[in-house]
Amino acid sequence: MPASSRPPSSEAERRLRQALRLAERGRFGVSPNPRVGAVVVRDGEVAASAWHRRAGEPHAEALALEEAGDRARGSTLYVTLEPCAHTGRTPPCVDAVLAAGVSRVVACHRDPDPRVGGRGFARLRAAGVEVTEGLLVEEACRLNIAFLVSTLEDRPAVTLKWAMSLDGKIATRRGESQWISSPAGRRWALELREEHDALLVGSGTVLADDPRLDRRLGKAPGPNLRVVVDRRLRVGPDAALFAAEGPLVLYTESPDAERAAPLRARGAEVVRLPRVDPASVTADLYGRGVRSLLVEGGAGVLGAFATARLFDEVAVDCAPRLIGGAGAPGPLGGEGTARLSEAVELEDVVVGRRGGDIVMRGVRRGCLRDLSASVAG
Repeated sequence: MPASSRPPSSEAERRLRQALRLAERGRFGVSPNPRVGAVVVRDGEVAASAWHRRAGEPHAEALALEEAGDRARGSTLYVTLEPCAHTGRTPPCVDAVLAAGVSRVVACHRDPDPRVGGRGFARLRAAGVEVTEGLLVEEACRLNIAFLVSTLEDRPAVTLKWAMSLDGKIATRRGESQWISSPAGRRWALELREEHDALLVGSGTVLADDPRLDRRLGKAPGPNLRVVVDRRLRVGPDAALFAAEGPLVLYTESPDAERAAPLRARGAEVVRLPRVDPASVTADLYGRGVRSLLVEGGAGVLGAFATARLFDEVAVDCAPRLIGGAGAPGPLGGEGTARLSEAVELEDVVVGRRGGDIVMRGVRRGCLRDLSASVAG
């Protein structure tokens, strides 16, 4: 029976779940790399464990094997992703695995990076290391949606985020929206900024709320890229976002060079596109190295991404208050769907609490299935 089709053992799943929990600790620091965790087991006992902490620093496998030392010889390495077989900012992990004398490697799935793409597993097998792959694939894909989507689809992974009242309003009929969510809910939203490469809003949000759009928690290294969709160049150079740290890009269809000049003078890059829509914007952002994009609003922008089906995750803060009113906006603008059968469904929805708010995070239905099919052995 091929290694990739072997039925999972309870021991293997238990160790891989441990590695997945470790990998999650790299949430804020590893982009554009994947989150990876590794556990070294010898004679039924954990000899070492580690996770990838920062892009450019040693990978999880190398850290765990270094910690294990001589105990790695004859061990089993449980790792959430295929060990790399290329030299980037760090040496190949396959070299470390072979040098340590590991007897068996158990991994969730193949690394779709074209520099790896099964070469890591092939080198290990050629050297006599037993390799088992294809366990907990969907769980591992859920952990690394940003890395997998950007690698396989050549676009940033997109998360749609909003805060709303219990009756589904993102502002009052007069446009008041600060603050619908609680302080704890707002911190949850700020953590989302820390794990995404870029943050995008529409010009209406800038004009209504005058946000800075920056990272503030210090969890991720460096500032995020801040993006404003401003088709008519309505944003002025005195907006608060020009005073915040970090690069700023405005996408517009306007040919008005006079309106663009003061924005460029304040440090913004004004990019004119023939059409400013989700596909064009994400394509340009991918070319700039953005691998994960958080879309925070407003309703028109969120609705455009939802209608285009150009998103992978949804993150929602639902506050325990009622706003009401037919004129108060909901989170998704545009025409929406005419039939329930056309509605986009979510799966793997995780629900929690932040202060008095309910926070939810889910994945577009079919996303994990498609990713899993692409990386399973």
